[in-house]
Amino acid sequence: MFQFKPLLRKVIGVGLLTAIGFTALGFGQASQANAATKADKVILTGKKYLGVKYRFGAPAGVTYAFDCSSFTQYIFKKNGVSLPRTSSLQARKGSKVTKSHLRKGDLVFFKSPGRSGIGHVAVYAGYNKILHAAGKYVKVSSLGSSYWKSHYVTARRVIRV
Repeated sequence: MFQFKPLLRKVIGVGLLTAIGFTALGFGQASQANAATKADKVILTGKKYLGVKYRFGAPAGVTYAFDCSSFTQYIFKKNGVSLPRTSSLQARKGSKVTKSHLRKGDLVFFKSPGRSGIGHVAVYAGYNKILHAAGKYVKVSSLGSSYWKSHYVTARRVIRV
């Protein structure tokens, strides 16, 4: 006669051990998952403002217009990360990241034509895209475009892992 209870105990036991093992493996990834989640939230917050007017020197904290650094300051603040007001000061925050190691949520900095030093900041949105306030409005651009590629300076990671 087939005994169902011993088989059931083995199946439950193996299932519990498997669940415990996968849970233990997941703990090492928790901080990276939290950073990814925060980066995704920053990007989602920023995408709510796609099409909002660009205005150089736009005041901090307003949403009717942004310049590049008021935009990054605003969307990061909404997600618990404090940044200074200007792109040159934002470029001193966090830790330096090479272009080949960019992750979603990293700040990406560019020089402006005719100016020395940092003149523009954007958020790396993944897939070689940047989210930023530039030109006439908040938009997503390709980091690989000839303009952004030739004006790239550095990147910083401000979302703690």
